[in-house]
Amino acid sequence: MSSTFSALIWWVIPGAAVVGVLGYVLWVTKFQEKFENETTRSVTQFQRFQESFREAAETEAESSKESPEKGA
Repeated sequence: MSSTFSALIWWVIPGAAVVGVLGYVLWVTKFQEKFENETTRSVTQFQRFQESFREAAETEAESSKESPEKGA
């Protein structure tokens, strides 16, 4: 391996690391909040979806309790 190639590697690897770090910092500062908001919105919608089943089950349970009393 030539000394020129070795010197180039010592510049390329840290340079790539710096570019990676700058890309990550850019993502965190600019785009992370957008993805978190979308995730939070999605989770909230799913929780409302689950809650609709609980409400339906509670309504059904209440109506089944009232039915025997009316018939008796």
